Amino acid sequence: MSAIPASPPRIEQIYRDHSRRVLATLIRLFNDFSLAEECLQEAFIAALRQWPQEGIPDNPAAWLISTGHRRGIDQIRRNQTVRRHAHLVEYDDSSTMAADETPIDDDLLRLLFTCCHPALVMEARVALTLREMCGLTTEQVARALLQKPATVAQRIVRAKRKIHDAGIPYKVPDHHELPQRLPDVLKVIYLVFNEGYSRSEGQHILDVSLVEVAIQLAESLARLLPHGEVFGLAALMHLQHSRRDARQDQDGELVTLEQQDRRLWHQKDIRLGLDWLARALQLTPVAPYTLQASIAAEHATASNAADTNWKRIALLYDALHRQQPSAVIALNRAVAVAMRDSPQEGLRLLDQLSATREVLNYHLFHAARADLLRRAGDLESARMAYQQALALVVQEPERRFLTRQLRLLDE
Repeated sequence: MSAIPASPPRIEQIYRDHSRRVLATLIRLFNDFSLAEECLQEAFIAALRQWPQEGIPDNPAAWLISTGHRRGIDQIRRNQTVRRHAHLVEYDDSSTMAADETPIDDDLLRLLFTCCHPALVMEARVALTLREMCGLTTEQVARALLQKPATVAQRIVRAKRKIHDAGIPYKVPDHHELPQRLPDVLKVIYLVFNEGYSRSEGQHILDVSLVEVAIQLAESLARLLPHGEVFGLAALMHLQHSRRDARQDQDGELVTLEQQDRRLWHQKDIRLGLDWLARALQLTPVAPYTLQASIAAEHATASNAADTNWKRIALLYDALHRQQPSAVIALNRAVAVAMRDSPQEGLRLLDQLSATREVLNYHLFHAARADLLRRAGDLESARMAYQQALALVVQEPERRFLTRQLRLLDE
């Protein structure tokens, strides 16, 4: 034991720092989410009782894992399920978990890939990752995803049952499987980020806590699994998050990138993003997240909106669209081309998208088209496009912004 005082705030900090790692290892040992979660709580209850008198262990995570494991074995015996869990009991009797033998980082990777397994629907992957990897309560997950707690609880329970019934292994994919599995994990992390960066509905544009959870996940994954696209995703999120304080004014109104006060951008996040991007470019210079991070870097390093290198941004969107020919990327590419060449050229590209149902139901397509029509001087068509965007938007700050733009046209 160490001489570090074991005050409740200190133990609470240890919970924040180590609980996810401890849980990941207990899940591997028990192959059971519910039992592992219960034993995690019992281990911390034991810590609250013992550490104030005995001091904090030199390796608190190993102590918590060992304590939680013993509590789990005791519970298995009490429930008279020794036969079904015999291999666990034998492990407990024959070995002691030493601090330096606990593959905690490997267990975190196992848990992340399990939560993001392709056998689970995407909504379940996001909810389970927030619950198990990030330590959010079911109510917090529900608030983050703008859903009812009962709905989220059922989704998490079904996901855990699917993992158990389908025999989904707690393991990092083999080397030959990793290229197929890693994009799913990165997509889940980016979905978590996007829900915080641009809320799908409600009164606020962003949820900083959710964004920071996603960034923490990506950086943890980058340390455990160095890969170019992991670096690229970390870069992208830092660069976008750097603009958080400039995206709404003091009245809560939306401020477009072009109008943002760049003095409010967080330079620390920009530096971190550029550092991650440099590492990504050494490994996968033309991968999707790295390309998106390169685009974000052009905005982050421009001293003002007029100095933005739209020529390079348009070229980067060309490369990104070749890899991911989605309607949303095509929309962003059209806007970049409009800024590089002319509003008419951007509108020509948007017209090519207009036959796609996906974009016709997307309010930002109509908003982008309205803005380009306004810049081109076609105010009546711009007015109609703004009205179409208003009919589809659900986020309140965006609704107010579009309403203001429409009013400015009338004036």
